[in-house]
Amino acid sequence: MALIDEDLTKPVIMAFYAVFNTLGPGFPENVYVGALEHECRKRGLHVGREVPIAVTYDGVIVGTFRVDLLIERRVVLEIKACARHQAHYNQLLSYSRVSNLQLGLLLYFDHKPDVRRVIRRTV
Repeated sequence: MALIDEDLTKPVIMAFYAVFNTLGPGFPENVYVGALEHECRKRGLHVGREVPIAVTYDGVIVGTFRVDLLIERRVVLEIKACARHQAHYNQLLSYSRVSNLQLGLLLYFDHKPDVRRVIRRTV
């Protein structure tokens, strides 16, 4: 069974491991975001950094948030420089729901690199 947007997520995941293998753990998130943005662009991907997304409630914009990286306007990347936590998954799922995107990648630059696919199921 094929993965959702595998043709897009595969080069992103390869870029993630290239950055991790070069920098290793221990840097703040913004360093990894910048390096991953650069590495994805080198691979020919369209990358938006700190892309603002509006949150609406009852038809009114009640706030905004910024996604770390948005790849090809289809995949949200949330980068973490810490251990995995359920709150990170919930955060990315909320970002996907509000931005109306089906797929996000949660990328952990911890002592052991980790990639989590977060898929927003539509009903």
